[in-house]
Amino acid sequence: MKQVFNRNIFILGLGLCLGVLLAIGSNVMSKGGNVQEASNSGLPLEDIRTLSEVFGKIKEHYVEDVTDKQLLDNAIRGMLSGLDPHSSYLDKEGYQDLRVSTTGEFGGLGIVVGMEEGFVKVISPIDDTPAAKAGIKAGDIIIRLDDKPVKGMNLDDAVKIMRGAPGTKIELTVLREKAEKPLKFTLTREKIHVKSVKARTLDDGYGYVRISQFQDRTGDELRKAISKLKEENKNGLKGLVLDLRNNPGGLLEQAVEVSDAFITKGKIVSIKGRGGNNTSTRNATPNDYLNGAPMVVLVNGGSASASEIVAGALQDHKRAVLMGTRTFGKGSVQTVVPISNDTAIKLTTARYYTPSDRSIQAEGIEPDIVLDNLKLAENKGDVGLAPVKEADLEGHLENSAAKGSDKAKAEDAKKKRLSLVNEDYPIYEALNMLKGMAFISSASGK
Repeated sequence: MKQVFNRNIFILGLGLCLGVLLAIGSNVMSKGGNVQEASNSGLPLEDIRTLSEVFGKIKEHYVEDVTDKQLLDNAIRGMLSGLDPHSSYLDKEGYQDLRVSTTGEFGGLGIVVGMEEGFVKVISPIDDTPAAKAGIKAGDIIIRLDDKPVKGMNLDDAVKIMRGAPGTKIELTVLREKAEKPLKFTLTREKIHVKSVKARTLDDGYGYVRISQFQDRTGDELRKAISKLKEENKNGLKGLVLDLRNNPGGLLEQAVEVSDAFITKGKIVSIKGRGGNNTSTRNATPNDYLNGAPMVVLVNGGSASASEIVAGALQDHKRAVLMGTRTFGKGSVQTVVPISNDTAIKLTTARYYTPSDRSIQAEGIEPDIVLDNLKLAENKGDVGLAPVKEADLEGHLENSAAKGSDKAKAEDAKKKRLSLVNEDYPIYEALNMLKGMAFISSASGK
C-alpha cells in the first residue's frame, strides 16, 4: 500500500510539473504571436488523481512489465493525438526526422501521410521517390503494411514501419476511390533527396516552375530558377506556370517568400491564435520577379498547407489564375516546442487566413478553372479520310515567302505540343491559358 501511495504522490507531482511546463510552453509561444497565454483556471486535480490511479493499475496488473517511461510517453502522445490529426509528440527519433526532412534529405518511401478513421491516408507522394514512381496517389488509404493491418496503429508506428534501410522492400495495400478492389504496391525504400524547385521552358517565352515542397531554401531556389528561365528566353518571360500539385506544404516562411516573389503589396497571409486573437500578418514587398507577366497556378487535392497559402494569396490578389481541383484544406499552423534537447511537441497553435480573410481549414481552395488530371490517348484507329488541303492538290502553287526553317520550327512546335499533351495534360491547358492571357494583355496595351 505504501508503495502505491508513494507512486501516486510521485505521479501527482509529475502531473503538476507537466502542467507548469505546458503553461510555460504556451507563454513562450504566445510571445511569438501564435497563441494566447495559458489560462489561470488551475489544474484538474481530480482528473490527475484518476491518471495516477490508472498508471498504478497498469503497473500492477498489465500482462507484461512496462516501464514508467513507456507509460508517460504514451500518455503524452495520447494528450496530443486526441487534439487534432496534426498535433503530436516527437520522441528523439521523430524530432530528428522532422529536422532532417526540412533540409530535403531523408530515408523512406517518399509519402506525406496523415490519419483518417484509423487508417493512414496519403496526403501526397513526393516527386521522384519510390511512392511517386510506383503510382501511389493523393487520397489513397493505406490499410496494410506488408502483412500488418494498419487499423489500430497510431501514425508514428505506421511511419516507423514504412521507414527502413535503403534497398529493402515493403508492400502497401491501399484503397482507392473508384477502384473495384484493394490495390497492392511493392516499393523499395530509398534515401530520399527532395529537390524543392524544378524549372524548364515550355515554349518560347513561357516558363514552368514546379515546387514539390517548401524547404528551408525554397524561396532562394525559386528566384534562381526564374533568373535561369529569363536567361533561356532572350525576349523575356511572357508567362509562367507554377505547379503546386501534390505539394504537401512545409515551412510557412518559405511559402511567404514564394508569394512575395509575385505580389507587390498587401497581405500575403494572416495567422490567428485562439479565439481569433494574437494575430500576426505577413505583408508583401514591392518587387515582382515576373514584372507582371501572367501566371497560371496548378493545384489538386494533394496541395496542402503552405502550398494553399501561396495559391490563396495569388488568387485573392488576382495575380494568377488557379487551375485544377479543390485543394486539401489544411488551414492550421503547427508550432514545434522543444521539451528537452532531443524531444519536442508539435502543437496546433493557430489558423491561417488568406488576404481576403478566408480560412481554408477543412474546405480547401476552389480553383478558378476546374480541370481534372486527364490523360489523353492517341487515336491510332481508322478515323476516315483527312480533309483535303490546298497543299495536297496536284500542281499547287508554292508559297514563295515560306522558308524551310519556318516550316521546321512549326513542325518542332507541333511535336512539343503533342508531347506535352501526352506527358501532362493540365500543363498543356495551363500553357494555352497563359498564351491567351498574354495575348489579351498585349492587345490591351498593358
